[in-house]
Amino acid sequence: MILDRGSNNVAGVILAGGLASRMGGGDKCLNVLGKKTILGHVIGRLSHQLTHIALNANGDPGRFAEFQLPVIPDQTNKFLGPLAGVLSGLDWAFDNGFNQIVTVAADTPFFPLKLVKMLDEKLLNSPSQIALAATNKNGSSKIIRHPTFGLWPVSLRSDLRHSLDLGIRKVVQWTEKHKHIDVLFENKEADPFFNVNTYEDLERARRRIMLEGK
Repeated sequence: MILDRGSNNVAGVILAGGLASRMGGGDKCLNVLGKKTILGHVIGRLSHQLTHIALNANGDPGRFAEFQLPVIPDQTNKFLGPLAGVLSGLDWAFDNGFNQIVTVAADTPFFPLKLVKMLDEKLLNSPSQIALAATNKNGSSKIIRHPTFGLWPVSLRSDLRHSLDLGIRKVVQWTEKHKHIDVLFENKEADPFFNVNTYEDLERARRRIMLEGK
């Protein structure tokens, strides 16, 4: 179900600004996975949850033309990590009248179809400003955060810009300052936040897609 809490409240931003160094560079999200590219699967899952989506990516935006999404680059030619993509998403959202964004990683084709709903519900009942996805490690109480999957308020964009200028690069280093909330997702059978970092990961994802018939 697509989240609807006002006409221009929440937008989705897919983060594809990584260097893909473990796969020789390039756009790993454009690798084929079953009947679609990895990015195609990501867009499909997010479009079931949000109406408005943009893609954060650097370089020639024309290589993503087939997906018909706004492409927003980082605001620097230096690679500053996912926080730079979050900032670009927040600025784009502000310019287009949105109050919040949900970010997802472009190399994670199995993330939950209830991601946005769960982040939103947990944040509504919390004094926190930011919600981050998390799972328990191997059924234990230890929490593993997935900080590229989060719900972020546009109102913090100036603070994030200042923090990046000060040299902050780690997502959790910045979010802890704003008392983020962890939102737990089940990973009993398969990791919903499995991401494709290597060619071995790509083969694993292809086997998983084949089993799911997609």
